[in-house]
Amino acid sequence: MQWGQNPQHMGDVSVIGQRASRDLFELTYDPFVPQEQAESGGDLLAHYQAPLTDGNDVFMEFKTGTWIPCNPPGSGIPAPCGAAAWNSIIWGEKGYTSNRGQLVEQWSYQSDWKPEPSADGLDGWEPVFHAVVAGNYVYVPGFGGTIIQLNRTDGSVVARINPFDSRGIQTPNIFVAGPLATDASGNIYYNAIELDLSKGLPFTTDVLNAWLVKVTPSGQFTVSTFAFLTPGAPKSTDSCLGTFSPANLPWPPSPTAVPASAPCGSQRPPINAAPAIAPDGTIYTVSRAHFNPAYSYIVAVNPDLTPKWTASLRDRLHDGCGSPILPPNGTPGGCRAGANTGVDPSTNQPPAGQAIDLGSSTPVVTPDGSVLYGAFTRFNFARGHLFKFSANGDFLASFDFGWDITPAIYPHNGTYSVIVKDNHYDAGSYCDQSAFCPSAAGGPYNVTQLSADLQIEWSYQNTNTLSCARNANGTVSCTSDHPNGFEWCINAPAVDREGKVYATSEDGHLYVMRQGGQLDSALFLNLALGAAYTPLSIGPDGLIYTQNDGRLFVVGAERQPPGHR
Repeated sequence: MQWGQNPQHMGDVSVIGQRASRDLFELTYDPFVPQEQAESGGDLLAHYQAPLTDGNDVFMEFKTGTWIPCNPPGSGIPAPCGAAAWNSIIWGEKGYTSNRGQLVEQWSYQSDWKPEPSADGLDGWEPVFHAVVAGNYVYVPGFGGTIIQLNRTDGSVVARINPFDSRGIQTPNIFVAGPLATDASGNIYYNAIELDLSKGLPFTTDVLNAWLVKVTPSGQFTVSTFAFLTPGAPKSTDSCLGTFSPANLPWPPSPTAVPASAPCGSQRPPINAAPAIAPDGTIYTVSRAHFNPAYSYIVAVNPDLTPKWTASLRDRLHDGCGSPILPPNGTPGGCRAGANTGVDPSTNQPPAGQAIDLGSSTPVVTPDGSVLYGAFTRFNFARGHLFKFSANGDFLASFDFGWDITPAIYPHNGTYSVIVKDNHYDAGSYCDQSAFCPSAAGGPYNVTQLSADLQIEWSYQNTNTLSCARNANGTVSCTSDHPNGFEWCINAPAVDREGKVYATSEDGHLYVMRQGGQLDSALFLNLALGAAYTPLSIGPDGLIYTQNDGRLFVVGAERQPPGHR
């Protein structure tokens, strides 16, 4: 019914999921995928909504409008075109009824929501339009930081809720940032950002404001600014450390070197993160300095939107230079000889977790009340670290993993396990110059399950080497061209009540993995190289709703398994 299935975003369901045996139904929700891929050299840089399922109802985003191509693709001319003109697209929501996986459209609603501009910060990565189901309503993002309450039966508008202007005027530079979330009482939560668009440089000009918003089922709202919610964070004009110049590679330039500082910028949410709500009503969101994501925080908020605590993602890690994560100091890909042990080579400081706008990582509240967040860390071959904090804000553990994930939780036997994507990318270790940071080969590509204290329990490795494609006559042709396997293109996996894990890969397969890391089943949909990192959902009948290149697939067995209800 929302991102990560529930208010805690744990991704677990109480039913037995079906096997990945048959493609029962499919539809296109993003008709612009070929143009989007052409503009970005083949990659699909779009974030998509999780399919929302409740009973026989299914709700999914869709896109219409116009894509304005660049000529040639990727050139940026004639301006505005491509990602610079994505406001010409229209985002909306459709309601379907499912009959054993066959989706019948019931209604369609076109929203006036627009994403933040790509401009000088998003590099063509399209922000997510993400609805939420709460009781008898579907709420969708709207223009100017508003949300729109729809009747879930027919899609008719019940109300537009505008927390930012009592006259109902929509401010064009306020944006709903990230998925909407709901708690067990039907309250809606979301992040919003007011960008300065006057210079056409919204990510290198400080934000005007940023808020956490709470809306009750009756439409009453409360807002708190991120400045109020992050009292210990640096202010807009405070100085934050940057990174060393590429002219001084290998990094760090010396054991005592300090990079230059610059204004931090105001605290605000990353573009695609949803708030999480614990059973006790505590709201968790993420904040970052507008100009420097290395100053990021997990923010705990009381139900009345007053600050509870703020925990920095800095000074927690010690696995940089000289650690097993990097090649030895003084060797290709390693830090400069003599570097301090454990530091990030780009800063000579303890590595910092970053809440970046190109990802979609969202906080997860675990069954024991702890909080997980998957942050980006460039120094470890562009992977990331999963951070764990207690309900009081104490740092508990971290795990070096393959970035951009909202981890799934498998509760079992009085404890729980944590499921993450664990890609090893074909990137340079900590910089982009091959003379100092030659690219790794890529792989292994794992889905990894961790214990509650973030120790590895098992991993399933993608060892498929075949790139396959469907032919016009229905046959499949394959070429062995990926000796190290394929990336997992998932940003929110799902887990059923038996602990089976559901995830998608760039090889175009939907995979189902049993506990212990054994393959249960897999189904080829369509090759998805450079695919968007996407979520999937398990419906109340165990059907799997997954995505591939702008298409929604309903997958299941030929007949429903026993015990699914």
